[in-house]
Amino acid sequence: MPTIDAIAALSPDMTAWRRDFHAHPEIGFQEVRTSGIVAEKLEAWGLEVHRGIGRTGVVGVLRGRPGNRSLGLRADMDALPMPELNDFEHRSTHDGAMHACGHDGHTTMLLGAAKYLAETRNFSGTVNFIFQPAEEGLTGAAEMVKDGLFTRFPCDAVYGIHNLPGLPLGTVAVREGTVLAAVDYFSITLHGKSSHGAEPHAGLDPLPGAMQLYAALQSLVSRRVDPHDTAVLSVAQIHAGTSDIVIPETVELRGTIRTLKPATRKRMDDLFHQVVEGTAAAHGLKVTLDYKRSYPPTINTSEEAAAAAQAAIDVVGPELIRGDFPSLTAGEDFSYMLQEAPGAFLLFGQATPEHGNVPVHNGRYDFNDELLPIGASFFARLVERELAGG
Repeated sequence: MPTIDAIAALSPDMTAWRRDFHAHPEIGFQEVRTSGIVAEKLEAWGLEVHRGIGRTGVVGVLRGRPGNRSLGLRADMDALPMPELNDFEHRSTHDGAMHACGHDGHTTMLLGAAKYLAETRNFSGTVNFIFQPAEEGLTGAAEMVKDGLFTRFPCDAVYGIHNLPGLPLGTVAVREGTVLAAVDYFSITLHGKSSHGAEPHAGLDPLPGAMQLYAALQSLVSRRVDPHDTAVLSVAQIHAGTSDIVIPETVELRGTIRTLKPATRKRMDDLFHQVVEGTAAAHGLKVTLDYKRSYPPTINTSEEAAAAAQAAIDVVGPELIRGDFPSLTAGEDFSYMLQEAPGAFLLFGQATPEHGNVPVHNGRYDFNDELLPIGASFFARLVERELAGG
């Protein structure tokens, strides 16, 4: 059963919604216009709408025939704080903000499914349409959970999707177990003593310690973690000094650690602290370390992953399902929702020869509007399958 005809007919409207969202991006917890449009559309279609969940989140509740089960469907709404490099008509009108991850498309696909299901109500039970703020590093999902999301809107299972430019349009990657990595961040400041660049012996230069620390951190994955496990440690920023003739007082290193297993996450945490503290001590430096655990790993439950795969087969056919797709080291705060309810997170390919496969978080990225009816049809079929009997 291919893309739903009524949703395919809605494609021009969905494209217009998506491009409007793209032209007016709003970063995390500032999605006032976006969430307002979402709420207004849901209300116009007859859903019960709740605003301000997790600050700027929206939940639309739709009830079908009498039934005891309920599903949650989630889309993220926020943009990234980065400039857009595209020059098409719907490019960002907000300096320093851009929909470079496709959340404009995710929001639109869920709206399309909501409109269709509100018109047909071919299901038994309740659907909670969850429009989440602040996915990009600000843990908006955790804020919604903290705000009573699953207490106020109980869900027997919760589902989310994300576009993936590297996969051909219509390909769906769905697997049980770990889909995306745990995400941790670190900031290390090594404290020395400033001096004239011509007399480094008069101070305590923190740079040699910083360079040795950088090299030591790179060996953690290659030499201290089981090669059958997955871990990534990236130092992404190094800041030191203000002059060519002054030995700096401090050096700061910032970056991220990604792991797929809780045990590997703990091991990297322990090893990281040992190396940082040991290297600083060896160079006589004081150290300030801020180690922040962020998103947990995104882990699909087996029954819900299988249910999602069947719904995807209804839309794209079995030949486009990738059940063997490997776990990725990107992170996703949908993981906080999966800690509260069983569910699954799927990746939908959007690459075509015409559209290309510019990666997310790139200034020339754009969501492929051809994916809109596919994603919306998936959400709708999932509801009709899983809530068929109440």
